Amino acid sequence: MGLDMYAFVTASGAIAQDVDFDTSALPATSELHYWRKHPNLHGWMEQLYFAKGGQREVFNCTPVRLTLDDLAELELAITSGNLPPTSGFFFGESDGSENKDDLAFVAKAREAIEAGEDVFYDSWW
Repeated sequence: MGLDMYAFVTASGAIAQDVDFDTSALPATSELHYWRKHPNLHGWMEQLYFAKGGQREVFNCTPVRLTLDDLAELELAITSGNLPPTSGFFFGESDGSENKDDLAFVAKAREAIEAGEDVFYDSWW
């Protein structure tokens, strides 16, 4: 049990809206990145979800599309130490040692978007 977090890629234009889309209706997806128990990154994604108009009460199994602008904001939050402190049942703890891996994700996600793919985040806890 615990917080499992994923970034996926799919064909460009396959995601019709930024949030609350049905991932099972997407064409083939592939995993771009995986995190385990990194609650502060999850908290950042949750804030993004609601900022983009997300309507679900609980941010679990709830995808959110990431854009180049989102990735720039995420990169700034990582490098400035501003991922929001987040906690939850079996979420674990973020301690800053994840920064290198988080920045590697940002780079991979940018490459995918620039190559014409859509990128989205999803989680399960």
